[in-house]
This record gives sequence, structure tokens and C-alpha cells, in this order.
Amino acid sequence: MENKGNKKFIPDPKLRLMDQVRQVLRYHHAYRTEQTYCEWILRFIRFHGSKTHPLNLGKTHIDAFLSHLATHDLVSASTQRQALNAIVFLYRRVLDRPLEDQLEPVRAKRYPRPPVVLTATEVQRAMKHITGTHLLMSQMLYGCGLRLMECIRLRVQDLDFERNLVYVRGAKGGKDRTTLFPQSIREDLRFHVERVRDLHHDDLASGFGEVYIPASLNRKYPNASKEFRWQYVFPSKSLSVDPRTGETRRHHVLESGLQKAVKLACDKAGITKRAGCHTLRHSFATHLLENGVNIRVVQELMGHSDVKTTEIYTHVMQKDLAKLKSPLDCL
Repeated sequence: MENKGNKKFIPDPKLRLMDQVRQVLRYHHAYRTEQTYCEWILRFIRFHGSKTHPLNLGKTHIDAFLSHLATHDLVSASTQRQALNAIVFLYRRVLDRPLEDQLEPVRAKRYPRPPVVLTATEVQRAMKHITGTHLLMSQMLYGCGLRLMECIRLRVQDLDFERNLVYVRGAKGGKDRTTLFPQSIREDLRFHVERVRDLHHDDLASGFGEVYIPASLNRKYPNASKEFRWQYVFPSKSLSVDPRTGETRRHHVLESGLQKAVKLACDKAGITKRAGCHTLRHSFATHLLENGVNIRVVQELMGHSDVKTTEIYTHVMQKDLAKLKSPLDCL
């Protein structure tokens, strides 16, 4: 995803409202965010009547829509926040009428919960029920502490076999970071990358071979989209048409396949915890802390802006209480 930070982008006033929304979203966000935000903005507009322009709506109308979602549609607090974020984006970025201060009271409260974490034994048991590329991907989630989409969107150039590093580009908040390269899967990953190279050569021979790269890079390096280094580490089995440009490319795999594989593996392993792909990332951080790794190092590997975010894992890590002495015993 191309990160534009807080740069102001002015949409074309001649366009219809939703076309303006899409224009600004394409400047700031990935395609998935565009889809989600457009759906919520349309729902908000239709809720108050399709003929009413959002400029004629305000805090009370937003409050009514969010209340309807919670009381009638019974959505979760996180879903309600997503809807609110889409509306805030509409008023701030598209209509240039920020409402954040007025909306603060209607934001759903978020109560922190301890993350679900697997033990090392449970991770081993689950991995035994995953095969093929999904196994390699799940090993990357746990071995590198990657988020699901960080793993899905890895490029070949992000794997540094010489320095034993994995580069995570444009992660949450648009930040880059480096993380651990598990040595146990080094050769499997090298073999996998060679298969991706063969697939890319076949695509080039068939007149294809392009991959999505940010528009600014595509303008600066017109041939980069066909270079092997830019190809996805986990490419889709088939070519697809880019919904924005109409070009035929090989995109990355869908995340749903890995999500289903991990969930099924946990079920087969008899794990009753509500575990998924993100649980492997939580387990990565927790197990590092249990092994004595400094929390600041874990913070950097996880890509957390604040160490307080990393501290949540200290609440679920195993502690050897048998070695501790009660203050009474020290008298």
C-alpha cells in the first residue's frame, strides 16, 4: 500500500460524491479499504434518505446511524467503530468538514482484552495438521511475528537470505520494520522462491508477468512491475484482472485460504482456544518474552509504536511462581 501520511488530496469537485470518495481513497488507501469505506458511506447516506447530501447532515444524524447499528443490527463495537471511521473519513478528507471533536462522545468504548496465546506444544500440534504452502505461511506468521496481510503481501525482495532478515514494508500505520528469519524454514523458503521464479518466467513467456506496485514507483520505474524481485512470495495460482486498472496480473493469494487452514488445524489438534492466524503472532511475542528477550526488542519486532501495546503480552506469559518467595517468608 502506498503511504501518503497526512498529505491533503483535493478531489475533483466536478465528480459525483461517491466518485470523489473513491478518488481520495485511492490516493490514501488500499483497494480493500476503498470497498469497506464506500459500503459504510453508502449505508449512512441511504439511512437518512438517498437525496440528502452529507453536508446537510451532522452529529445527530451520525449518532442516530451508529445507534441503529448497535440496537437494530446488533453489530459489535469494532464494527461500529469501522463505520464511524468511514464517516469521519468522508467529512474530513472528502467534504473538508472535520467532525472528530463533535463525535468523540458517540465513539464506542474499547475495552482491552488479553490476547489468546498458544503454548509452544499447541503450536507444534497445530502445525502437524497444515501442509504445503499454507504450512510455510503459518510458520512465517509464528516464526516472524507477522500479521496475516503482512505475510500475504511479502515480496521476493523482502526476504534477505544473506543477512537472515525479513523486511516488512508499509505495515500498519505505513511503517517499515525488520524481523527474524527462522532458520528452520530457510531452505524450504528458498525452494519455494525458486518455484515462484519458474512461475514468473512462464508468465513472461505468455505475455504477462506484471504485478501490482504503487503508482509512484510504477511511474518512476516503468519496468519494475515485471521484475522478479517485486513478485509476491505467495502468488495466486491464477491470473486476475485488476479492478482499478483492468490489467491482467498475478496477485497474491487470498488470505481466506490460510485462515481456514489454521482454524481447521487447531480443530484437528484439539485446541479449544479461539485461535486463528493472529494468534500465531501473539504467540510469537509471548514466547519471546518468556525466553527472556527484552520487551523493547519485542516491541521493535512487532512494529508497535508504544511499548504499552507490547506489555499486554506480559499478562498472558507463563511465570514460574514456584521460584518466587512470599514477602511473609522473607521476614
